[in-house]
Amino acid sequence: MCLAVPMKVISSDGETVVAEIDGVKRPASLLMLGESVAIGDYVLIHAGFAISKLDEDQAQATLNLMRECLELGMGQP
Repeated sequence: MCLAVPMKVISSDGETVVAEIDGVKRPASLLMLGESVAIGDYVLIHAGFAISKLDEDQAQATLNLMRECLELGMGQP
């Protein structure tokens, strides 16, 4: 299963960004994204590419659900 993860852009050189969530930083290409991003924007990162831009509320709601799923799965064998 593949997941795209919402991450906050912390730096950009115009072609790539570094995005961060929960202390994890990842570089990502902007090649597949058809819109501009700025530092502080949230993007969905998948396989090293930013594939969609999100508003902060969408990103936080998705992250909260992902965290909840991870917590529920921690107790499973």
